[in-house]
Amino acid sequence: MTSKPEMTAAGIASAVAARKMSALDATEAALARIKQHDGILNSFTDVTADRARAKARAIDADIAAGKPIGPLAGVPFAVKNLFDVAGLPTRAGSKINRDLAPAKRDATLIERMEAAGAVLVGALNMGEYAYDFTGENVHDGPSRNPHDTTRMTGGSSGGSGSAVGGALVPIALGSDTNGSIRVPSSFCGIFGLKPTYGRLSRARSFPFVASLDHLGPFARSATDLALAYDAMQGPDAEDSACTTRGLEPTLPLLANPVSDLRIAVAGGYFQKNVFPEAVEAVSRVAKALGATDVIDIPEAARARAAAYVITTTEGASLHLDRLRKRPNDFDPAVRDRLIAGAMVPAPLADRAQKFRRWYRAQLAEIFKSVDVLLAPATPCTAPKLGQVNFNLDGVELPVRANIGIHTQPISFIGLPVVAVPVPLEPLPIGVQIIAAPWREDIALRVAYALEKMGVVAAPSPRGI
Repeated sequence: MTSKPEMTAAGIASAVAARKMSALDATEAALARIKQHDGILNSFTDVTADRARAKARAIDADIAAGKPIGPLAGVPFAVKNLFDVAGLPTRAGSKINRDLAPAKRDATLIERMEAAGAVLVGALNMGEYAYDFTGENVHDGPSRNPHDTTRMTGGSSGGSGSAVGGALVPIALGSDTNGSIRVPSSFCGIFGLKPTYGRLSRARSFPFVASLDHLGPFARSATDLALAYDAMQGPDAEDSACTTRGLEPTLPLLANPVSDLRIAVAGGYFQKNVFPEAVEAVSRVAKALGATDVIDIPEAARARAAAYVITTTEGASLHLDRLRKRPNDFDPAVRDRLIAGAMVPAPLADRAQKFRRWYRAQLAEIFKSVDVLLAPATPCTAPKLGQVNFNLDGVELPVRANIGIHTQPISFIGLPVVAVPVPLEPLPIGVQIIAAPWREDIALRVAYALEKMGVVAAPSPRGI
């Protein structure tokens, strides 16, 4: 048995465990597909072929010796290049970071994936320093949408989106500060999980905004998403935000009924600034789940504004030394936003943090009466590469700044979200399944149910 391009992670792991396919065969299949298609998709910045083959051979040797193997044994995966990968400089999408010494140790989440048997095959393209919603990198070129290579993948985890959407790997890891998992998931037609803030360790990954950064997986099915998520859970003393929650497996809960869940559609702000395809996607999901209630989330627009203030001020603080010493080595658009952030008055940033506490309390009240909220992941399907503006509710607005208009008010307070792909024609688009803090299990259950109903699915790549 050989690995098919769109074979799921669960399918590969099952076949490897049953000795119907070797881990090395699964790895070679992924490497061959990367070689065949990445010249078009531009998903990868580094391919770790020798490392991957060594890991796969070790797994096959363990199986031959009758040793226990992990639940992801033989499954190829790749990571956004802000994760430390031993032996590689951690680029974080930048030119400047290429001068760093190679990382000495893998990021915690890579270690946990490999402990579960997964095989790292490379590092992925991304927006510079994660300050991007488009997937267009001025140093490495844009990652390209696997359903139409003239279109954006979304960012900043653009390479992660195109690699999974293009079936180069069944699982990829990315980061989400303001929407950088959910936006590429939406544009590339795949599943993505932004966990609760503090749920998954960020140790040995390059930061963007410490108070907003999340790491999480992309996959082509809800089951694969849960497999990866469960493998990475657990406290980590090296990340101060991730030190208390124990392992809470979700995979055994996926098939639990969702009929008893209280599901509502996010109204008001989340029903504005959307194209018809976003309205249609939310409508299909809501109808399938029998969700008729609409709940307004108070001050969501203000939450987005506050998220921008915190993002730009914290991001600027992180990069001040680089801005002083190497301003011309930045993407000009990123550099200018960071410089602007450095000039934001401190009292404004303080007000944004105070507002965040108030807003979090309002959402906590809402989740006393509902279990899940549904909202668009993006206002539209993937725009054209290089597209500067689009028209939202009759107003011409810049694409780059407004793709995350519906994701920012959610990540602002660290809520868990599964982005699910609705396979519209001609392009897919995502819907956010939003749950209360620490209830990833509920969001994943809903995603799984929708997939079983045939309402959401990762379409086959059509652009490669």
